[in-house]
Amino acid sequence: MAMSKTEELTALLKDLEATTPDIEASAVVSVDGLMIASALPRDVEEDRVAAMSAAMLSLGERTAAELARGGLSEVYVKGENGYVVLMASGENAVLTALARKDAKLGLVFLDMKRTAEEVGRII
Repeated sequence: MAMSKTEELTALLKDLEATTPDIEASAVVSVDGLMIASALPRDVEEDRVAAMSAAMLSLGERTAAELARGGLSEVYVKGENGYVVLMASGENAVLTALARKDAKLGLVFLDMKRTAEEVGRII
């Protein structure tokens, strides 16, 4: 039996977390702020993550364009307890990941880029 797009995306997210131990949680969000698929911990509010991800990506794209930095590659926020990394996935989606504070960001970006391209193909 064929998997639905949501099931395919959820499997992709779980695979990302399995192959990149620095990534603790991940989600695919629509550019208008709706959750498409997630592998987030139970204590994380999906709606809030979705809305903030879409807003941050939009602001990042606008900032990059306004300041002549070219197309947006990723947006990331560093906090005391780790990182939030966002990456566009095709025209209509955002890949969001939560990474540990001691994460190897190069590896996180590399694996997220591969996953974001796959998400773009599925959606």
